[in-house]
Amino acid sequence: MASVPAADLSPEQKDELVCTYAALILHDDGAEITPAAMTNLIKASGCNVEAYWPMLMAKMISNVGMETLIKLGSGAGGGGGGGGAAAAGGGGGDAGA
Repeated sequence: MASVPAADLSPEQKDELVCTYAALILHDDGAEITPAAMTNLIKASGCNVEAYWPMLMAKMISNVGMETLIKLGSGAGGGGGGGGAAAAGGGGGDAGA
């Protein structure tokens, strides 16, 4: 979503982004990431999200762990590495020959 202007995001994507930022702020502050804490922070920022988003995000964070999610997210954007074998002549040949 970083390469897409916020104005071009769907309402669901905006809600997810707002909740993600709220969770990152709470994590950075060392606070517990709960639906109530996320909702309070979101309201204090002047934003609104559908009521289920903070609960959904907080549950995911509690199940997976914030550190794990941050590590998963930090690998984004690296999708161009899959063509190495084909570029080196190692793929795409005649499989039936």
